[in-house]
Amino acid sequence: MQTVAPIAVIAGGGRLPLQVIEALRSNGRDVVTIAIKGEADASLFAYKPVELGWGQIGKLFDTLKKEGVHEVILIGSVTQRPDFTSILGDWGTMRRLPRILAALVGGDDSLLVKVMGIFESEGLRIVGAHEVAPQLLAEAGVMAGPKPSEDNLKDAVLAKKAVDALSPMDVGQGVVCVRERIIAVEGAEGTDAMLERCQSLRENGRVRAKGQAGVIVKCAKLTQDLRVDLPTVGPATIRGAHAAGLSGVAVEAGRVLIADKEETLQLCQSLGIFLLGLSSENEGDQ
Repeated sequence: MQTVAPIAVIAGGGRLPLQVIEALRSNGRDVVTIAIKGEADASLFAYKPVELGWGQIGKLFDTLKKEGVHEVILIGSVTQRPDFTSILGDWGTMRRLPRILAALVGGDDSLLVKVMGIFESEGLRIVGAHEVAPQLLAEAGVMAGPKPSEDNLKDAVLAKKAVDALSPMDVGQGVVCVRERIIAVEGAEGTDAMLERCQSLRENGRVRAKGQAGVIVKCAKLTQDLRVDLPTVGPATIRGAHAAGLSGVAVEAGRVLIADKEETLQLCQSLGIFLLGLSSENEGDQ
């Protein structure tokens, strides 16, 4: 019987890396957990991860080689790019320095492509979280909360079109639309901060709508490599949408991860926020 090599999970922030690790282990895969120092969630330490900083790229690849790893998952948030001083570490880092420095130039999409290239040049295959934990993906249709109104669906479709149109410019994966008016586009600040901005717009009267109105859409960019940086929503997204006075959250079915899925769905029910999985069928209704 052939032994399956362990798979490495290089974990940034948030609880999603833990959920991917648990899904892998439940499927019988051995996992080598690498925690990015200063980013990884404390929940990971139950699995005794190897904690590495940005200046330990050489040690990272030495560890993967020693453990017999051929496949790698990159998952979790990274709040800060390394500066030039933080990557001046071990000899393995110095040897790869030209490629590392080149990866720091450009937008998020460019960075991720270059980072994947570094791993692939070491003979490693990048695997998407959706490939190993499909149960975390959004499903088509209403997953939780009330049924969206016709106005909600119009807002969701318009917001999705905005994300698609902005894709070539490497802008964020989220757009908020209220009564067929785009009021916010996610930039470098991230989804949570964008929703806080929407809350302020409602409070100061720049966006006027009675009661809950509008939708935040999260979806993959048209040119996005789904192996890395797959869009994610979770409890914080639902709370933020509710605080911003939105009616719901719409995501692209099969191309967005739901973190803490059970908690997220229960929160939608308790707050009266819908969670809708957009598909070609329900988009086409408009």
